[in-house]
Amino acid sequence: MSTKAESPSRMSSAVVPVVVTVSIGLCLAIGFTVGSGSFWGFVPILLYTVLCLSGLNILIATGAALAAGFALLQPTPLDAASVLGDSLGGSVTSIGLIILLGAGLGEVLRVTGVAGVLVRAIMGLLGERSRTAVIIGMMATSLITVFMLGTLAGALAIVAPILIPIAARLGVTRTATAVTLLYGGCAGLALAPFAGSNIAIMEAAEVSYGEYVTYGAGPLAILSVLLGTAIVLMWQRRTERLDDFYTDDPTDGGDEPSSARPRLATVGFTISLLASVTYATLNQAGTAFPLLALPVIALVTGLAARQRTTDTVTAFCRGAGAYLHLFLLFWLLEALFAVVDQLDPFQAVFDRWGTELSATSPFVFAVVVGLIGLAGVPGASAAVVVLVDQIFGSVAAEIGLSPAAWIVVLLFASKGDTYGPFPNPNMVTCMGLSRYENLRYMLMSGWMLLIPATLMYTVILYFIT
Repeated sequence: MSTKAESPSRMSSAVVPVVVTVSIGLCLAIGFTVGSGSFWGFVPILLYTVLCLSGLNILIATGAALAAGFALLQPTPLDAASVLGDSLGGSVTSIGLIILLGAGLGEVLRVTGVAGVLVRAIMGLLGERSRTAVIIGMMATSLITVFMLGTLAGALAIVAPILIPIAARLGVTRTATAVTLLYGGCAGLALAPFAGSNIAIMEAAEVSYGEYVTYGAGPLAILSVLLGTAIVLMWQRRTERLDDFYTDDPTDGGDEPSSARPRLATVGFTISLLASVTYATLNQAGTAFPLLALPVIALVTGLAARQRTTDTVTAFCRGAGAYLHLFLLFWLLEALFAVVDQLDPFQAVFDRWGTELSATSPFVFAVVVGLIGLAGVPGASAAVVVLVDQIFGSVAAEIGLSPAAWIVVLLFASKGDTYGPFPNPNMVTCMGLSRYENLRYMLMSGWMLLIPATLMYTVILYFIT
C-alpha cells in the first residue's frame, strides 16, 4: 500500500516529534484546569490534521492525536481502557473490518480468475485507450453502488476489487484512483435515500426526499462529479511524473492456485453480488450488512470456481491480513472521536455564541450553524444531524428559517466534513481500498471541493432565506 508520491522533507521529519511532544505536554497541563465543554476539545483533531499534512505515518498520527485527547480528558487507566474497548464495537471500527473483508474478497477474485474476466469485460466497454473514460466510469460505478447501498465503506469494499485492476491495467495512478472513489462515493452517499444521515435530515427538516435532493444533495452531487472529474484528471497528470502507479497487476494470479473455471466463478460472483445489493436495498441495510455479505460472496465465488474451500479461505485470509494495519487505524480513529465527543467542544461554541446567534438574521444564522457543524466530529454524520438539530433547531424555528434552508444547514454540517477541513474515516476508507497512504493529497483534494461547495451553499442560502 505504499506510494512513491512526495514524502516530507528532513526538516519536517525533525520537527514532527517536537510538535507531538509539545502538543501532548500542553494538553496534559491544560487538562488539569479545563474540563469538558471547552474549545480545547478541538485540539486533538487540529493536531491530527497538522501531523497528516506533515507526511507522518497516518497510524502514528492517529495515535498521537488520541494521546493528546487522553491528555486533555485525563481519564483513569480503567476509563481509558474502557474507551478503547468500547471502540472495538464502534461504527468507525467496523469500517476498518469491512476494508479487511473487502481485501479478502479481492484476493479470492484474483485467485479464481474473476478479476481478470471482469476487467476484460469492463475495459471492452470503456475502451483501453482512454484513461479519462475509465476514470469517469470508476466514479459513476462508485456513485451508483453507494447510492444503492447507502453506505460508503460497504459499497466501495465490494466494487474496489473490480476497479483497482482496471486502474492498474490502464495506468491510472493511486492518487487519482483514491480521489475518484472519494468523489464518486461521497456524491452517491449524499443522494442515497436509505443512508442514516439523510433520513435524519429529512426527519429533522420535515421534508420529502425530492425536496432534500433539490435543495441539498443534488447540488453537492453535481459539483462532486463535474468539478471532481477535473480535479482527478489534474492529479493524474501530476502524479504520473511521480511514478505513482500500481506496481503489480492485481488480475495476475501468479503462482497462486487458480481456477480452471473463471467464467463459472464470475457467474457465481455476479449472482451473489446482485443478490446482496438487492437485499440490502430492499431492507435498507446499513454498514453492518457487508460484514456478512463480503465473506458469503467470497465463499460462493470459490464454490462456483470448483475450488477447495480451504483454498478459498486461505486466499481470503491472505488478502485480509495484508490490511490488518487499517483495522488498527480505524480502531484508533473510533477512540479518538469518542474522546473528542466526551470533550464536547460543541458546548463551548453554544455557550459562547448561542445568544448572539438567536438575534441574527436567518441567513447569518444558517451560515454560522453550518460552519459550526462542519467543525464537529468527522465520521458521525447522523449524530451531527441530531446534535445540530437539538441544539439549534428551536432557534431556527424562532427566527423563521425555512425548511429548505434547514436542509442545506444540516447537510453541509454533516456531509461537508467528508471533504475537510480535517481527516475523516471516508477519506481513509478510500485510501485503504485504493492501497494508497498519502493523506496530504486526499486532504488537498477535499479542500479543492469543500471551498467551492461552501461558496455554492452560501449563495443558495442567500436566495432561500
